[in-house]
Amino acid sequence: MDESNKMGFLGATSYVIGNIIGSGIFITPASILRNVDSIGLSLLIWVLCAVIAILGAICYIELGTSIREAGCDFAYICYVKWYSIAFAFMWVSVLMTYPATIAICAETFGQYLIEGLKQYYEIDEALVPTCQKLFAYSLLFLVTWMNFFELSKFAARFQILATVAKLFSCLLIIGTGFYFYFVKGWHGYLENPMQGSKYGTGNLILGFYGGLWAFSGWDVLNYSTGEIKHPKRNVPFALLTGISVVTAIYVAINVAYFVVLDVESVKQSDAVAAIFSRETLGDFANIIPFLIGILLIGSLNSNLFSGSRYMYAAARQGHLPACFSCVNGETESPRVAVLAQSILALLISYIGDLDTLITYVMFGFWAQRIFSLVALLIIRHNHIPVHPDAVRVPLFCIYLFLIITVALVIIPIFYEFQSTALAIAICLFGFVLYYIFIHKAIFPRWLVALNRKVTLSCCILFDCLPDVKGGVQLLASDSSQALLSERLSSTRLSDDSLPDLHSDEKNIMRRNGSAAGLKMLISSVPSSLVDLISDVQ
Repeated sequence: MDESNKMGFLGATSYVIGNIIGSGIFITPASILRNVDSIGLSLLIWVLCAVIAILGAICYIELGTSIREAGCDFAYICYVKWYSIAFAFMWVSVLMTYPATIAICAETFGQYLIEGLKQYYEIDEALVPTCQKLFAYSLLFLVTWMNFFELSKFAARFQILATVAKLFSCLLIIGTGFYFYFVKGWHGYLENPMQGSKYGTGNLILGFYGGLWAFSGWDVLNYSTGEIKHPKRNVPFALLTGISVVTAIYVAINVAYFVVLDVESVKQSDAVAAIFSRETLGDFANIIPFLIGILLIGSLNSNLFSGSRYMYAAARQGHLPACFSCVNGETESPRVAVLAQSILALLISYIGDLDTLITYVMFGFWAQRIFSLVALLIIRHNHIPVHPDAVRVPLFCIYLFLIITVALVIIPIFYEFQSTALAIAICLFGFVLYYIFIHKAIFPRWLVALNRKVTLSCCILFDCLPDVKGGVQLLASDSSQALLSERLSSTRLSDDSLPDLHSDEKNIMRRNGSAAGLKMLISSVPSSLVDLISDVQ
């Protein structure tokens, strides 16, 4: 790439800021406060989460510049040939982590919409949980339907609206809170900030989970290191500057909340921004819940895009049933994977509340990072060849971040076993499945037949065609397999990096960036499946 076309320091910094600030700041203040029970300790957790994010981002810059393969953690773990571990975490991501993230966005949308409607209508408190679920599922249905069709157009428009809503909401909350503090003299709730603090290890770790959820996305530069000028200089400075700006915004928003609201008010609602605006902005507050709702639509859309593409990529590799690789030629959408992620999100939303869902997601996140960091240490100590332009970081940074990551994974197992047991069970089950089916690529005849029938059924129902790599058994006979391979040779999404979690902008940017390659999708495949099925028969 021409050096003049690469991002400089400002571009990389804006990329970090835009990617991290998302729906988390409107979800997690209540989650943190419910665990630590004091304003001062919750603010301290926000600052320490920023430090952890900076440390992690620095370590992942070395991973990203050393191993320039698609898949982020999946690729890093595979680089040291731990294929079974990579598969096990892929299994957790597809079955739980991505769907739980989608469920969080949908549930929070329902909560903010209810808070907005309460300003106009009286809603029976007994009906509030049911209404929240209905709004959440309605949004999930709408976004799923959009992802079946013109994804890039819808995604781009929603992302623009979400970004505007995000920045406007943040600045409005900060400005209002500081006005009431400095002009109105509302200091009462901040006079004893450490009162009631809970310093239990479990409380602190689960509080950190909430804060780190809001900071998710600090690994964004892993996907664009090659597009940054002078990465050895600009990447670390962009990370430090970007995360520092995000930290200032997050801390300022939380201070603004606590100028107006007491601890109990924040703890009792996940729609904190809606309550804050209702207490301070008068009639203008009516639009705040709806602005945040637009933001959450963008977040849900982005996460559904990420989860479905991750599922598609795993199916294309032969690690999941071939039906999840089915792509519609006209809209370039992996419709079966999109629907599967939505159904899983709907089911997971019944498992627990937002705090429980965040614990599911963060546990899977940090458990996978342990193996990525160990892989990096093995590469360093064994001098395994990597990209010659890799950025090296001090070893103590890697070890320190590894210790923090291990603590974030191990401690919740003892304090919140019920919330982490499901993730552990799914991971272990995936590990077993790898050695039963994937390791030797031996499938029973009935499973091959079932895979074939389900895939063809999905092709008919969703008007799509499978996209599997060579060697993946799909049809019953060799001749049928050869025929399908020939017909589907151009039916393939581009091999861009696998999308990662909790990014509101980068997946859309990556999607738009690969549009030229995607336009070729299924260009030579018949518009109807009738010809394919008749030929197979």
